[in-house]
This record gives sequence, C-alpha cells and structure tokens, in this order.
Amino acid sequence: MHLLRVGAAGAEKPAVRAGEDTYVDVSDLVTDFDEAFFGSGGLERLAGPVAGRLAAGDTRPLGGQRIGAPIARPHQILCIGLNYSDHAAETGQAAPSEPILFTKSPNTLIGPNDDVRIPRGSTRTDWEVELGIVIGRRTSYLEDVEQARAAIAGYVLVNDVSEREFQLERGGQWSKGKSAETFNPAGPWLVTPDEIPDVNDLDMWLDINGERRQTGNTKTMIFDPYVVVHYLSQFLVLEPGDLINTGTPPGVGLGLKPPSYLRPGDVMTLGIERLGTARQQVVGPR
Repeated sequence: MHLLRVGAAGAEKPAVRAGEDTYVDVSDLVTDFDEAFFGSGGLERLAGPVAGRLAAGDTRPLGGQRIGAPIARPHQILCIGLNYSDHAAETGQAAPSEPILFTKSPNTLIGPNDDVRIPRGSTRTDWEVELGIVIGRRTSYLEDVEQARAAIAGYVLVNDVSEREFQLERGGQWSKGKSAETFNPAGPWLVTPDEIPDVNDLDMWLDINGERRQTGNTKTMIFDPYVVVHYLSQFLVLEPGDLINTGTPPGVGLGLKPPSYLRPGDVMTLGIERLGTARQQVVGPR
C-alpha cells in the first residue's frame, strides 16, 4: 500500500493511493497514521477494506488537494550521518565504523510540497535527499537484521534540510543545524515493504532550480536500513511511527566547489525510485 494524508496542514485525513491521481478515503476506518495506528496492527487491518473499496471503484480524485506528510508527527525523528560512502568522500571524512546518530525535532515534519523556510541568521541552508524508514512496532534489543526487517512499516522520501553553520560551527551539535521549522519535508506517501523489491537498490536524485545536484542509489549506503534499525534498537526504544532518516548521497551544497546554499525563491525537486517525487520552494525567514 501507499499511505498518504490529504488536506490542510493540521487537518489531514488518512488515505491510500489508488492510482496516478486518485485515492481511497480511509478516515472512517482509522483516525490517523500515527503511533496508535502502527502499533496496533493498523496496516494489516486496513488491507482488506482498502482492497474492497478499490474493487468497487470507491475512489476520489486527488486534484489540487494538498498532500501532507504521510505520517502524523512521530515520537522521534532519528538521523544517520555520513551513511553513503561517496558522500563521506565528498566531505573529506572517513567512512564511519558505526552509524553516526543524531536527532531532529519532530515538529520539523511537513508535507512533500510545502515551503521550506530559511531560519533567521542563516547563510548556509543545504539540501539532502534521503530514504526514510517508518517503524511499525515498539522495538528494542532486536536479535538480528531479520527482526529489524519485520519491524519496518514502510519507506518514505524525505529531505533532511540542514543549516551547515548551525550544525558544524556552533558548538559541534548537529541537531542545532537540523531542527529549524520546515526542515523535514516527507512524502508524498509511505510505501509498505511488499511494494519494494529491493530497498538496497533505489535510484535517488535532487535538483535545484531544474539543475541536477544529487544523483545516487541506496546501494552505496554503508549501513543498510535493516542494519540501521537493528543497531539503533541496541541503544534506545523505537516507537511505532518513528521516522529514521538514513543519510544522503553526494551533491549537497556543502560538498560543491565552491559551496552553494539555498536562497529564497529556489525550488528543490527530488525523488526516490518507487517512493515518488516532491517539490519544495524556499522562502525567507519570518
């Protein structure tokens, strides 16, 4: 299934994608795609009713409706740094021997086509196309990667927007450069694992104003999604609906020569194979 949430910010309704521009409304079946939904076997319960509605042609046109993030605000957003060998090389840093973990404020989550706002005082706001993992059940101390695979509810396209000065020059705390408002566009939909033949071989890309900046593939990940989930479960409890951003391929603004960063009016267009595309316009500070 492809889960999405349709409607104005703060009033999104849960839905399942039916076709290129149609969806099945499931707001009478579930309250939201949130911790309670994932943690109570909501995906399994939804499959039968959705199949019935699709067979009956009970779909609606998406039209110009806003698409929100495909999950409600999660308990936590966890991020893995330097997780692509070619991205680590462009930053001049050694590939990590263990996953680098930092956190991102959950209130950074916005829809796939919402505006991204540059924070006050920023001159180095950057882009990062990433594969996001959504956790499907409360998880800790997983025994192996197979258990980790079973704990994943699905995957989502994300943009891990980053302010590099805040991240790298303001006390060495990455979370400060990652947690400004609007810094985590996600969607358009969450794709369940059965819809993805090989999550470790997905093409990904990002353009700025129509010019290709990032080109990559999840096969160059140092730690794949199953390893990441298993690893994190040894240190903290993962809750249903939690989001994990798994790192970015090369081509970020920080790695360009000379470096290049976002300005108001810029447009980011990005996508991952099988996970859809997104478009965000950059706006100035409040």
